[in-house]
Amino acid sequence: MGTKIKTHKGTKKRFRLSATGKAMHRSSGTSHLAKGLTKKRRRNLRGTTSLAECMESTIHAALNGYSN
Repeated sequence: MGTKIKTHKGTKKRFRLSATGKAMHRSSGTSHLAKGLTKKRRRNLRGTTSLAECMESTIHAALNGYSN
């Protein structure tokens, strides 16, 4: 009898799947020391961005269908 594949907890905390199946993530460089960045850079780092297509299959396998 086969075993279930577990969801990777670190991936679960950092990525979510959009309705179309794209992996979305938060931009890096937003946690602290943001005052050194220009206002334009800080503004553009807001929100989430989609992951590169070459990494999509890896994230899908690690999430195992889970999405927030």
